[in-house]
Amino acid sequence: MIVNSVGFQTLVKREMVRTFSIINQVIWPPVIQTLLYVFIFGLGLGSRIKEVQGVSYAQFLIPGLIMLQLIDQTYSESSSSVFQGRFMNSIQELLIAPLSAIEIVLGYVVAGVVRAIFIALLITALGAVLVHAAPSDWALYLLTIVLVAILFSSLGIIFGLLAEKFDHIAVLTTFFITPLVFVGGVFTSMQLLPPLLQKISLVNPMFYMIDSFRYSYIRTGDVPLAVSLGVVTTLAVAAFVVALRMTAVGFKLRT
Repeated sequence: MIVNSVGFQTLVKREMVRTFSIINQVIWPPVIQTLLYVFIFGLGLGSRIKEVQGVSYAQFLIPGLIMLQLIDQTYSESSSSVFQGRFMNSIQELLIAPLSAIEIVLGYVVAGVVRAIFIALLITALGAVLVHAAPSDWALYLLTIVLVAILFSSLGIIFGLLAEKFDHIAVLTTFFITPLVFVGGVFTSMQLLPPLLQKISLVNPMFYMIDSFRYSYIRTGDVPLAVSLGVVTTLAVAAFVVALRMTAVGFKLRT
């Protein structure tokens, strides 16, 4: 699958260097935002809510906040990197290099996965210190992060190729990702919603990502774990295949 390992590793390294060169835009904002959410919702509102699904509200909140930040940061970094490469014509270096389409896509995706794990571990440590919430199933914790990172890194590549200007990248975030994440179970369990909203939640893909990740913390969820993981895996594979196909045919890459 990966023939040019040096080129692949260089692409991953380049993306990671890019991430840490703008650390004040990529790493610290999700950490600070999580702190604010924990203090405002977890500690403030949580004092009035005894427990949710057998744990304190603050402990229930942490996995949702981690997933909130992962989804946003993984998509935004992947899409902006691809679009910026197109805008500045630096992506031509990848096209003339001896890299196959799958090596290019995997380079962006692997960098997105590493970035996601790093951010998740930072916020996890924060949750452990502030509200004593820590994963009980590390294998599921990492699996969910990897699947979600693959999904949104791939979506970032897709929209980075589709976009004609930076505003187009924000369309998915503004009108789909952010609203669906906020109503996808970050702040409350589906069991606390009215029956109609519970049914609507079942067609929200973000709900399954958050629910499966929360299962790694509290070992329970609103739907069976196999269902949540099945939905997330299917979406991740579909997005990756589309991103790979678009890259292979040179969609908006070759003029």
